[in-house]
Amino acid sequence: MKYPTPLIGALCLLVTSNWAGADQVLPTPPELASGYRSGLQPVHASRHMVAAANPLASEAGRAMLRAGGSAIDAAIAMQMVLTLVEPQSSGIGGGAFILYWDGKRVQAFDGREAAPAAVTEKLFLQADGTPMPFRVAQIGGRSVGVPGVLRALKQAHEQHGKLPWHALFAPAIALARNGFAVSERLHTLLAGDPYIARSPAMARYFLDEQGRPLAVGTILRNPELAQTFEQIAAQGPEVFYSGEIAEAIVATVRGHANAGYLSLQDLQQYQAKEREPLCGPYKAWQICGMPPPSSGGVTVLQTLGLLEAVQRTAPQRDLAALRPLATSSPARLEAPPLAVHLIAEAERLAYADRAQYLADNDYVPVPVKALTDSAYLASRAALIGEHSMKRARPGQPQGADLALAPDRSPLRISTSHLSAVDDSGQALAMTTSVEAAFGSHLMVKGFLLNNQLTDFSFIPHEHGKPVANRVQPGKRPLSAMAPTLVFSRATGEFVASLGSPGGSQIIGYVNKALVGLLDWQLDPQQAAGLPNFGSRNAGTEVEAGLSSPALIRQLAAWGHEVTPMTMTSGMQIIQRSGEGWSGGADPRREGVALGD
Repeated sequence: MKYPTPLIGALCLLVTSNWAGADQVLPTPPELASGYRSGLQPVHASRHMVAAANPLASEAGRAMLRAGGSAIDAAIAMQMVLTLVEPQSSGIGGGAFILYWDGKRVQAFDGREAAPAAVTEKLFLQADGTPMPFRVAQIGGRSVGVPGVLRALKQAHEQHGKLPWHALFAPAIALARNGFAVSERLHTLLAGDPYIARSPAMARYFLDEQGRPLAVGTILRNPELAQTFEQIAAQGPEVFYSGEIAEAIVATVRGHANAGYLSLQDLQQYQAKEREPLCGPYKAWQICGMPPPSSGGVTVLQTLGLLEAVQRTAPQRDLAALRPLATSSPARLEAPPLAVHLIAEAERLAYADRAQYLADNDYVPVPVKALTDSAYLASRAALIGEHSMKRARPGQPQGADLALAPDRSPLRISTSHLSAVDDSGQALAMTTSVEAAFGSHLMVKGFLLNNQLTDFSFIPHEHGKPVANRVQPGKRPLSAMAPTLVFSRATGEFVASLGSPGGSQIIGYVNKALVGLLDWQLDPQQAAGLPNFGSRNAGTEVEAGLSSPALIRQLAAWGHEVTPMTMTSGMQIIQRSGEGWSGGADPRREGVALGD
């Protein structure tokens, strides 16, 4: 059954008014909820597996694996299909972070968007010096960064691809030409977005003759995107970054009433970057994530390190002993109150450091090693007590730049995640994004452009100190995306690939899933379906409609300012299971895991 979206919203408003702190300001979810699919079971396979946010994308990825392709081949095919069928979340007009395991080493490919050379740190300030309202900044060309996903995919494909580049576009081209049925989720997102009608290109494509969102089941064709894909398939990403497509992107960005600064030179000069992955221990496992400009790897490792430090001083607080509890909600299981308390408090500390120190490491010295140092985390873990600290302050790791001001900007991002494991055991975790739902609402050549620049701090300085994540030419905005690979510390064997969309809540979603998989030994489907919870250092969030009243009461008794809210994760998980694989997809979206 599906849990009705209006009821989730009503519960959220009802319980928030009772429990949330009066001064609490929390970012809204980046995408609307479209229901909860209860009763899903894990998928099993012996050879290979993919997991993506839409069944058509998963089918395309599996087709590449069946043809002898690698994990990156499957990922490219899935990303192209997602550009078509899940345009609100990701696409070739956006960016991505890719973690890749080739059987010997982990690599991190950074395809994050970059700020145009002509921007200044005042990009999102109004004439009176105050920050723009988010929607004013988002809609139009001002927010568009240089798209990076194609260059990152090509860089990874040159090293690990087995199938020809052009073959990977075939499923998406066929779907774009022949059409696909509008899903319930896409319809829900269209119906909830009042700005689509104000974008002529989007309105022509997504609305019917009466100006209404296309109905569920409507066959939607995109011949313009098919032609774009055909050009990229035949000529490679360079055709996107120069020539006709690039000129159309620049003209659209600069021609909008809210004009941006993107230039042909910005597109031509953009390069994906291979970075050193960020790996660290958690109990019997090695957890690998993305380094800056993603905050995902640092903040996940900090959270896990804090929780392990708490366990060392208080064994009764070992998460492995705090088993999930049965509930009557569609999720059926939920984390016990003490586990939610400990994880939320650890996340509070990690998010405080995130706001203070994390940014594009090419522009700001980020003390990554100091932030994840076990001694530093042990000292921070001592702050986790029996009652909530409510609001954590950043710590002072060795070598940290104390001349920076914390970033207080609201955090939003609309994303998709996909995972893949191929016949040779190579594995991928990729999180991909256009930022807010439908990005900048600028449509070019059949695809949407990102609004990723709004991930920068709108306020460049505070109290005379620069904010690490302020806008600067060529800089890549801080992200919460957290594609994650897990390995056994004892054997080095690959264990799992996972990640989720969900804005600044992504880190919490990944933490929850990792604890579910590793500490509680849940299967991937159970771990994905657990009710979401966590803290972004502004109250404690629990998932409305899925979290039990008993959990909320106990957290409140421990001093938490509890905010039940919509938490639209989109977790995809592939985990080693015996000699094969087990997969799970988030019941809050329409994705599936498929394998053979």
